[in-house]
Amino acid sequence: MDFGIALSPGANAGKVVKRAEEFGFSHAWFYDTQLLAADVFVAMAAAAVQTDRIKLGTGVLIPTNRIAPVTANGLASLNALAPGRIIFGAGTGFTGRNTMGLKAMPLADFRSYLHTVGALLDEETVAWEFEGKPRRIRFLNPELGLINTKDEIPLHLSAFGPRARQLTAELADGWLNFGGPVEPALRQSAEMSKAWSAAGRDAECYRSLFTLGCVLAEGEQPSSKRAMAQAGPLGAVALHGLIESGQPLETLPDPVRTLALRYLDRYEHAAPAGERHLWLHRGHLMFIRPDEADLVPPELVAARSFTATAAELRDRIRALAQGYDQFVIQIVPGHEDAIGDWARLAETV
Repeated sequence: MDFGIALSPGANAGKVVKRAEEFGFSHAWFYDTQLLAADVFVAMAAAAVQTDRIKLGTGVLIPTNRIAPVTANGLASLNALAPGRIIFGAGTGFTGRNTMGLKAMPLADFRSYLHTVGALLDEETVAWEFEGKPRRIRFLNPELGLINTKDEIPLHLSAFGPRARQLTAELADGWLNFGGPVEPALRQSAEMSKAWSAAGRDAECYRSLFTLGCVLAEGEQPSSKRAMAQAGPLGAVALHGLIESGQPLETLPDPVRTLALRYLDRYEHAAPAGERHLWLHRGHLMFIRPDEADLVPPELVAARSFTATAAELRDRIRALAQGYDQFVIQIVPGHEDAIGDWARLAETV
């Protein structure tokens, strides 16, 4: 099983990814969240010039936040710095759009965007709809070597619902999932496999699971300050997602129902209606805010994340290998030393 890291882009991205490469990680994935972290392409470029082997992926790029020619150019520019090591990971938008008060983009628009980016990377002339009119565009002089369209850039898609999984099976080389508990993750992988087979794909789908967690030291509890810092943001994001989903929270099982309803009440009183998303997503997947800490108990974090002893985590990851090709652990800002903990665990899996 491959092991990767995920990170929120920052000025230290090159050093962090270099360290991950030295520890033997196969992939580094960079979140695309303009209002939370640094630019994904800048961070990936820094990592590209400081590494030699590790694969670098957008995890995931949000199409509405960049026009297709800009994305194609960014990927091809990175591919010139790290030939054959770049992966185009994309999704319809959770964090990257929710931080702007937006919902996920329509799948039809997502499909069109992916087609345009792919065609440009294949050096095709493509019809691109922009500002109400179709435009014919292509890379005009790739032969100068300023960009690299020769080495393949695989497409990996984040997909949670049936229609998104179907699109992934039709277009992508890999699937990106985000979660924690093993059994639901394996069920989701099985659903992806069904969609892949239904699309008539012969080669296996490369499947990656993103998560947060902490390798507990001997005697350390999931409630420790270190464990909550490294894994706790996943518990908070679970509540963020429930608030954004609009689903009836009363139907949830306890204790999640009680926490979600309390969080909803706090959300509705935290800011004016048009600014609540700004309150909700500050620190998203990076840290637990003081004003939400009491609603993110260690029990929720332990249940949702990969937080346990090395022996327990080894067994969980081995079980995950039945449905996934890569285990991706997010490294939260300020806890880059956790890369060593996960590298030592990976050696035993």
